[in-house]
Amino acid sequence: MNMGVGSELMSLISPIMERIAPYAPGEIFPSFFTVPLFQNAFVAALLVTMVAAYLGSFLLIRNLALIGDGLAHVTFGGVAVGIVLGATSPLWYALLFSVISSVLIHELQTRGILTGDAAIAIFSTGVLALGLVGLSYWGGGITHTVEGYLFGNILLIYDESFELIVWMSIISMAFLGTFRHVLLATAIDPIAVQIQGIPVSKIGKIFSIITAIVVVSMVQFVGALLVTALLVTPAATSQIVSRSFRSCIIWAQVFGLSSTIIGIYASAELRTGTGSTIALTSASIFLVVALIQVVILPLLRTDALAR
Repeated sequence: MNMGVGSELMSLISPIMERIAPYAPGEIFPSFFTVPLFQNAFVAALLVTMVAAYLGSFLLIRNLALIGDGLAHVTFGGVAVGIVLGATSPLWYALLFSVISSVLIHELQTRGILTGDAAIAIFSTGVLALGLVGLSYWGGGITHTVEGYLFGNILLIYDESFELIVWMSIISMAFLGTFRHVLLATAIDPIAVQIQGIPVSKIGKIFSIITAIVVVSMVQFVGALLVTALLVTPAATSQIVSRSFRSCIIWAQVFGLSSTIIGIYASAELRTGTGSTIALTSASIFLVVALIQVVILPLLRTDALAR
């Protein structure tokens, strides 16, 4: 029997997780280190968080923070269409709709036909409305499964979607890692980069596709309404404490992974929604860091100078 990349990955990670399990706090949280279904979900959440934090740093520097939220609505619309059509894995429909919408938004913006915000608003509301109308008329309305995609349910990550998430994470990280310098340069001075013969437009399209892929990966465990919690908030938090783009990326990883791990732990022990708990944790970390940097540290410096 052929094993996918996800299965190979879990065959390596699973024994390590089982050794960590006795040291994991709580009553339910240790199950994420021992039960195969929970292991897959936990690893998928960590993978997507790492990619989202990395991507979020580029989105903020390129002033594209809203694209994540817009594509999340498109993704949910695609999921709804997939459910209406009886798809066993509606994520494929979500991926199709998100990639097409992301590329079209990029083209409309770069050609000056529409501003980025206007294009995002049109596609996000249009595809979302298509999915909701389809669910209302043919799909039986908002079911428990649909709510899982809307608000996030980590247990929606089954074998096929786990393989898809692993592949999407690998592709996304490979692109962002390879073209990180070009992406940073195009955000600062795209004309100078284009003069050097670098295909700015083509790289921009691929970046749009990667953004769509990452958003689709996040929807299952965070939910379409809360994608920004891991795509933008950790990167925004890192900007408060960072002095360089490299340190910004590193801190975004720290804040993103902390939000996911603490959020999953809290949701398991408190029986709350995974996506909403992760989002609340991410926002709380932002508030604490902002409070320390903006209020507490300046007061300490003032007090030190007064002495």
